[in-house]
Amino acid sequence: MATISYKDAGVDIDAGNEFVEAIKSDVKSTFDKNVIGGIGSFAGAYALPTGYREPVILSATDGVGTKLKLAIESGKLDTVGIDLVAMCVNDLICNYGTPMFFLDYYATGKLLPKNAQAVVSGIAEGCRRAECALVGGETAEMPGMYSEDDFDLAGFAVGIAEKSEMDRVALVKPGQVLVAMPSSGVHSNGYSLVRKLFFDKLGMSLDSEFDGKPLIDTLLTPTRIYVKEFKANQEKIVALAHITGGGIVENLPRVLPEGIKAVVKKDDIRVLPVFEFMGKYVEESEMYRAFNMGVGMVWVVEEADVESILAATDGYVIGHLEEGSKGVELV
Repeated sequence: MATISYKDAGVDIDAGNEFVEAIKSDVKSTFDKNVIGGIGSFAGAYALPTGYREPVILSATDGVGTKLKLAIESGKLDTVGIDLVAMCVNDLICNYGTPMFFLDYYATGKLLPKNAQAVVSGIAEGCRRAECALVGGETAEMPGMYSEDDFDLAGFAVGIAEKSEMDRVALVKPGQVLVAMPSSGVHSNGYSLVRKLFFDKLGMSLDSEFDGKPLIDTLLTPTRIYVKEFKANQEKIVALAHITGGGIVENLPRVLPEGIKAVVKKDDIRVLPVFEFMGKYVEESEMYRAFNMGVGMVWVVEEADVESILAATDGYVIGHLEEGSKGVELV
């Protein structure tokens, strides 16, 4: 009887080993003094930073949604890893968590080491931007579960916070100011609608010119990571809201207490060209619920700190807080 191998079943162990060797230098470039051990153990180890009175460990997990389809179709795989890190660490800082380390999960129908290396290179770049260590990950080759060209990504970020600093909602009061931190583009939400509009309804292609460059370059612009800005200004930030799926209208209320509303001036929002274009075909209310509209994060700050924060960042004022029913009022 003829024998059968794992490779015959569609799983190439040698390709997996080749991939691990290829990513070692990128992964090590993210390590800091708290990383214990190296690559290849059964778990990643990280020493808790000192100086916390009541340290709390925070965690966040996310993916990048159907933005992956565009990366796969275009063959541009070196930036979706940045998106993966961004979606997790930007959530952590909203709870005043400083990112410590990151892990990824890469699942595919057929492991192509060159493609996987490009993805992990992006993850490592995201970790460098977030000043956190890539301490581990998992690569799963699953023929029959995914087509050969497809893959999926999930990310897991762990951070640390001082317990007394975590409840930001309790600090939010009327009269405080809303500062918008600009997004880099669509970030990693709403891509099912993006794809439906650009490719199905309008018949555009990945190479169609948009805003002076190929459309795919605009759509694959990686999500901005705000960790460094947070660290530099956290003593002056009252609360933060990461503007992801649901937009400003659904994410900003997450940092508001009952009895306080956010008044946001639409004319003050620096709407990016990609959103202005989509707004010709999508109702305004839907745009503000599906996309960030050019605002990747909103900081709540005291009026006395506005000037110094604007001087230290590229942020700008889009509104204020006042008494009223909890929610966002677009004016």
